[in-house]
Amino acid sequence: MADTPTLGDRRLYLCTADRPDLEPFLAACIRGGVDIVQLRDKHLDARAILERGRLALRVCRSLGVPFVLNDRPDLALELGADGVHVGQDDAPPALCRRILGPDAIVGYSTHAPAELDVATVDDAADYLSAGPVVATPTKPGREGTGLEYLTYAAAHATKPWFVTGGATPDSVPEMVAAGARRFVVVRWLTEASDPARAARALRDAIDHAVG
Repeated sequence: MADTPTLGDRRLYLCTADRPDLEPFLAACIRGGVDIVQLRDKHLDARAILERGRLALRVCRSLGVPFVLNDRPDLALELGADGVHVGQDDAPPALCRRILGPDAIVGYSTHAPAELDVATVDDAADYLSAGPVVATPTKPGREGTGLEYLTYAAAHATKPWFVTGGATPDSVPEMVAAGARRFVVVRWLTEASDPARAARALRDAIDHAVG
């Protein structure tokens, strides 16, 4: 495990697919303020996930942030990743915990109050995600939850949670007003021409809004 602050202290969570410049991209994002990284690529086979995951893990370890793999607790175990993030249709958090052990980070996606209620009383997950607030290409076919879901999560979640969908410097203040304190970012960074600068702008907006 990376020797870093607790999950509750983290505010900016990068979720990225593989890309040719993965190593410098991750380093730039982390230097700009990202403090947890997830590799999520639905198109890579297992061997490619291991290869690219090793690279991502190396960057994250060198810069002192946790590295989480999407969907595959078995591959996370092989990599020695800090943890895994799973969705409603993936391996359940309890199985991930049995595979990865008590010290691993296990994250779990929620998209509705009923899902959050179940996840909140399930001790297997360390953190939750809530959203997407707005529809996003990374979740095709899934409608946005709206800001009301963030208010619900703020009132009912008993473990750290990260908002997903549409995090930008302009959208952060209204999300914070609705109850969010931690943010997953995808396109704001993956589509940025200067990822370090984009990460710093987003992190500054989060820190200012959260206070």
